[in-house]
Amino acid sequence: MIEVADIFRRFADGYLAAHGGAMPPSHRRAIADILACRSETLGGHLWRCNRCGEEVYSYHSCKNRSRPKRHTDQAERWLKARQGELLPCHYLHIAVAAPKELREALRSRQKTACPLLMKAAAQAIIELARDPRHVGGGVGVLAVLHTWTQQLLYHPHVHCLVTGGGVSNGSWRPARRSFLLPYGPLAKLVRGKLMAMLAKHAPELALQKALWRKPWVVHCTPWGHGADAALRYLARYVFRAAISNSRIESLDKDGVTFRHKHRASNRWRRTRLSGHEFMRRFLQHVLPKGLHKVRYFGLWHPSKREEAAKARLLLLLQPQGADHAAQSSKAGAPPETSAAPPPRLCQACGQGRLIHVRRLYPSQPEGP
Repeated sequence: MIEVADIFRRFADGYLAAHGGAMPPSHRRAIADILACRSETLGGHLWRCNRCGEEVYSYHSCKNRSRPKRHTDQAERWLKARQGELLPCHYLHIAVAAPKELREALRSRQKTACPLLMKAAAQAIIELARDPRHVGGGVGVLAVLHTWTQQLLYHPHVHCLVTGGGVSNGSWRPARRSFLLPYGPLAKLVRGKLMAMLAKHAPELALQKALWRKPWVVHCTPWGHGADAALRYLARYVFRAAISNSRIESLDKDGVTFRHKHRASNRWRRTRLSGHEFMRRFLQHVLPKGLHKVRYFGLWHPSKREEAAKARLLLLLQPQGADHAAQSSKAGAPPETSAAPPPRLCQACGQGRLIHVRRLYPSQPEGP
């Protein structure tokens, strides 16, 4: 399988020579990390088969959040650490996307504008949800920032996991399972909040008023019940990179070909890019240091933990609350067991077990 690291190894030197002077530190770090990932540069471990003597070198990961590797274990650990925060209720998924006319402006002040986009989307959801015509209570919002399309174009948008209900006057008010908020008013409210926030925190943008009349895209879908819903949401959005290695089809001296899904037809198509253009598109989705792509609002904000705990108790006291909580905890949490992990089998002979020999330190790498 062709990996993003293979593309970087072929084109990174030329790209750095052409654009290194104007490159943000986060881009330089991403290039260095991806080139070193799973190589002797970072050190690792040496294993040996107890049957055939085959030696296997297992090198460390760079742990850069932009690398296109599977993050299943990381997602499960993250979810397990927050089991107490999840509420035994149904959830809804709301996506909010800025119009293309604003994308370049948001990118030019990414460290300031993208957190404000997340904040505007979450605050608009919370404000509308308090209306008795919709929910009539304070909801919890987990907001995740994404900046890419399937073709790696810059497209900032926010995915929000929203509790299917909220707290009002000490009681739980459930939302309708298939509908939470009207799209039109939500889009206008997000747009208005972001416009005010940018005017205050990034006045140098000086955006024309005509840009704020462009339509925003808002979509809401039901997302299941309990911790299992959060886990599936987590796996799909929170730890996703801009492109997976499985979508890369070919690599040659001139460029890269990868697959992307055309949304209108729901069919796979191919995109061909030069090596430098692929790197440019990939690196524009590397977030600046200190910009958190996951944020918590409403009931999930750290300052609302006491209120969230009361909401959890209210849900558990409902007739079906305990059953839902038990089912979601069983489905969403990793199995609790003290058993040791299964032994690693030797890929050479297929019968022996790999025995750990020693650790390989980055300062003294050893390997084939």
